[in-house]
Amino acid sequence: MRNDNLTRREAAERSALITVEDYEVVLDLSAAADPAEDSFGSVTTVRFRAEEGAQTFLDFIAHSVESVAVNGLALDPDDVVEGSRIRLPSLAADNEVTVAGRARYSRSGEGMHRFVDPSDGRTYLYTQYEPADARRVFAGFEQPDLKASFRFTVLAPEGWEVSSNGVRMVSSPAPEAERGGALRHEFSATERISTYITTVLAGPYHRMASEWRHSFEDGSRMTVPLALYCRASLAEHLDARELFDLTRQGLTFFTELFDHPYPFGKYEQAFVPEYNLGAMENPGLVTFTEEYLFPDGATRAQYQGRANTLMHEMSHMWFGDLVNMSWWDDLWLKESFAEFMGAHASVQATDFEEAWIAFASRRKAWAYQQDQLPTTHPVVADIPDLEAARQNFDGITYAKGAAVLKQLVAFVGYGPFVDACRSYFRRHAYGSTTLEDFLAVLEEASGRDVRGWADSWLATSGVGTLSLDLARDDDGAVTFAALLQEPGPGVLRPHRLLLGGYERGPGDVLVRTGTVSVDLPAAACVEVPELVGSTAPLLVVNDEDLTYAKTRLDPLSLTTALSSLSSVEDAMARAQLWSGLWNAARDAELDPGDWVGAVLDHGFAEPQAGMFVNAVEHAVQAVERYTPPARRDRLRGRLLDVAVRELRRADPGSDRQLALARQTARLARRDRSHDGWLRDLLTGADALPGLTLGPELRWALWTALVATAHGPDPELEAAVEREHAADRTRTGQIGWARTRAARPTPKAKAEAWEAITGEGLSNDLLTATIAGFRLGPEELVEPYREPYFAMLEEVWARRSIGMATRTVEGLYPSDADLEPGRDPQHHPVVARTELWLSNHAGAPAALRRILAEEQDHLLRALRAQAAARP
Repeated sequence: MRNDNLTRREAAERSALITVEDYEVVLDLSAAADPAEDSFGSVTTVRFRAEEGAQTFLDFIAHSVESVAVNGLALDPDDVVEGSRIRLPSLAADNEVTVAGRARYSRSGEGMHRFVDPSDGRTYLYTQYEPADARRVFAGFEQPDLKASFRFTVLAPEGWEVSSNGVRMVSSPAPEAERGGALRHEFSATERISTYITTVLAGPYHRMASEWRHSFEDGSRMTVPLALYCRASLAEHLDARELFDLTRQGLTFFTELFDHPYPFGKYEQAFVPEYNLGAMENPGLVTFTEEYLFPDGATRAQYQGRANTLMHEMSHMWFGDLVNMSWWDDLWLKESFAEFMGAHASVQATDFEEAWIAFASRRKAWAYQQDQLPTTHPVVADIPDLEAARQNFDGITYAKGAAVLKQLVAFVGYGPFVDACRSYFRRHAYGSTTLEDFLAVLEEASGRDVRGWADSWLATSGVGTLSLDLARDDDGAVTFAALLQEPGPGVLRPHRLLLGGYERGPGDVLVRTGTVSVDLPAAACVEVPELVGSTAPLLVVNDEDLTYAKTRLDPLSLTTALSSLSSVEDAMARAQLWSGLWNAARDAELDPGDWVGAVLDHGFAEPQAGMFVNAVEHAVQAVERYTPPARRDRLRGRLLDVAVRELRRADPGSDRQLALARQTARLARRDRSHDGWLRDLLTGADALPGLTLGPELRWALWTALVATAHGPDPELEAAVEREHAADRTRTGQIGWARTRAARPTPKAKAEAWEAITGEGLSNDLLTATIAGFRLGPEELVEPYREPYFAMLEEVWARRSIGMATRTVEGLYPSDADLEPGRDPQHHPVVARTELWLSNHAGAPAALRRILAEEQDHLLRALRAQAAARP
């Protein structure tokens, strides 16, 4: 019986019945290196108070449950284990429950993930639980408000590094271990935390140690042990000095900003393989994807992104760990705040002063896209159950929430906002909260109507559009100006923003010559008399990116931007212009060819690597999805020609060279006009000084060559086989899986489909195989459209939600094109999706949401094709 989708109602009922005190968890990982072992021992003892005579349940998605004891009374597991729940009848006022069983090792990145390093055969373990996968490792009350103290004991092979949230107290031989040579590692009790942020790390990890010291104004001092972990085969790429420096900078910044000492004793960070997220805020032991170690080299934009993530997770030690949300409706109380603080701390505490520019350029694009889907939701969302919670780790909760907080700071002032945060932590330390709790301290600190602000920004969905209505005289001077707000599907909201005027300076550079601060009430229009008389050829709406809204340029500013965007001196203004133009292209108000033209004229001249990459990625999307098929080959070829030209010209060893090489490989997946030169790069017949072809870049190029092959090519196939034989790294595994699936033959696509829909692929290999399957001629994947719709319910029922989501999203036939003169709504894939949704009204809400979102993405692309120039 499947009953793992805990509802909000069930969680509230359980919270009303019990108060959890502490857990003792013993995990036997001593046989983890044996591939024949698919499970491990898990023993949990939990102590809690309850209403006398009440009954409730523990959560445990187990391999098996061997024993259950309640207050010393043994219960028959057959009588009390019901699917993923263990029923606890007739409770006393004070209770102790012990559950012994076995839990499964995972290859999906959920629960206890086990990875075998292909380069040396070593086994690595780590846990990942959010929102509710701790129950895949130990029995517990799996909901965020039932916080408790946790004490972990881990049995693991001798020579392994083992860590958890607490400080390791004792390591000694474990006579009770299933295999000889194991050690028993005991960790100190944690502060009161939620189940989903507990964690265990075990394996032959490479470890580096340091510490952070801090002196407070009252003369007291604090010392926090620091550590870094990664796989042994990646040890040379662990840039410990940089990571420890960032960690110290962040701990100092947040401790002083929040006026609250770091709450959790130690601060360790582990970089782990096959990770589903960027990182996870487990107190005392934060886990990160090892993609942040950059064995292939990295641009400054990548280092900035890593620093931002590091600060994001560190801020969670306060927002999300010290104080967390009572239920997932208020997920924003940690994720929106951490997203905001990641950029804020990067600017204030590190050398990455461009963090807000990166946020405006990339993260907000994610929010704008998500907020225009039919499944959009308020920042404070309605989350009826755990499946809905997992789906809401999205652009609304993260990027829109952070953008809204940036508007809040502009609304109440930075000082009152910080004062509110400090009061919040003092008042609710080690507890759980709701929206009302934060609004209360914010209102006290600011004296502003924050509830009215919350009603407008947090309780509504959709993104509005801001534009200027201007009249100019014959000399170009503004004679009338008004700021307009179109609510779209959302509501009219109040905005505090800047309008920037840009005029040409020396060297024809467009420089800001003035700004106008505007308070736009929750209304459709407000006059801006301060702009009257301006002759600026470029007026930027939402200059400095203070608010959250799409923006449109007035006609003169649009002409100026398309002709001179790379001449704009201010990087944030360029980010705003790129954002506005891209949103116009997505909304079919700007021809996709004009967007690609802007990228060709200005994107390749963009000095900020992050903005350049965004522009090119969006150009690829504009070509492949929004451009009518008759114009596609020419535009695609122009993009690749310019990329190759600029790559040849790039300074050796520069950020620009590396970014261009990666984008060239991406563009070449559907255009073979430069295949000969790319082969020469791979074989060494040609070389670019300063460019290191690491495994990731090499496999990206091999994928492009294979995907665009026009028939059997024994020489190419042999070269790819040699690459595979020589590269036994994780990167090589992923590249090989993607490249094999990219072969443009019916046989290769059939093999890939079987692998994707079968069992045996890990999370990363599943994603790579899907990516390769989608490459190549459309006629090779079109036969799988109907099998796709036929297998949806079965895949969703059989797989974990994480693996099922990868499959359903990745295989959706989104590359379909519009026939000239046809209504996008009547496209066969759109119609087939609509039919499936109509016939499966009772399907899981999370599955239906994915299908509705994918259908909307396709419709947007088809509408853009219909509106584009022929």
